[in-house]
Amino acid sequence: MLRLEAMSCGYGGMRAVEALDLEVGAGEIVALVGANGAGKSSTLMAIAGHVELQGGRILFDGDDISSAAPMARVASGIALAPEGRRLFRDLSVRENLVVGGYVRDAGRQARNIETVLALFPRLAERFERPAGTLSGGEQQMVAIGRALMSEPRLMLIDEVSLGLMPKMVDVCYGAIRALRARGLGVLLVEQSTERAFAAADRVCVLESGRAVWRGSAAEARGNSAVIDAYLGVGRATADAAS
Repeated sequence: MLRLEAMSCGYGGMRAVEALDLEVGAGEIVALVGANGAGKSSTLMAIAGHVELQGGRILFDGDDISSAAPMARVASGIALAPEGRRLFRDLSVRENLVVGGYVRDAGRQARNIETVLALFPRLAERFERPAGTLSGGEQQMVAIGRALMSEPRLMLIDEVSLGLMPKMVDVCYGAIRALRARGLGVLLVEQSTERAFAAADRVCVLESGRAVWRGSAAEARGNSAVIDAYLGVGRATADAAS
């Protein structure tokens, strides 16, 4: 579904990611892990069209979307749930969801909202409340739900567990697994290696903008010394932070 071919991206004269090759298939979760500043979020933002492509190609369903506008990428089936959630805090949950479906026909909004509420029943209880009054976990549900409103086939999800209580992390990861079961591809950025390895089918480790290790999640779980060396932090420390 998604193929990055020697993709490089960055900000002006600064190169954040260098010659990255990566694939995500339908019904597959790929975890992108690495230390802070490794280029994980920049990779997701480049795929979404918000960071400058400085080399290589981005292919989606075989089509080169490297120069496509962000809106065109959403319309093609790519959706981003960004780091920090970035909700419209003064708008209600309902209004945030409606904004997420702006590239689809208005007549499909009700159906898509039903899909989101079935995935996150808690949001039905918060439906008309301002998003800024919700807990961090509930806001993460809204961010994922807002992305789903565009009817994506590929989800880019940045830092699912950051700052959330473990119970809320479990809910969000349960939803991500449900999306995979429906055939969506998911490219996931996650600081907690334990969470990432438990959810993902495959893992790619970034260090200073370059891919330094790739393999199955099972291989990653059995190779903690190598993975921890690239992450620059022990697994126990990373998991405690989650």
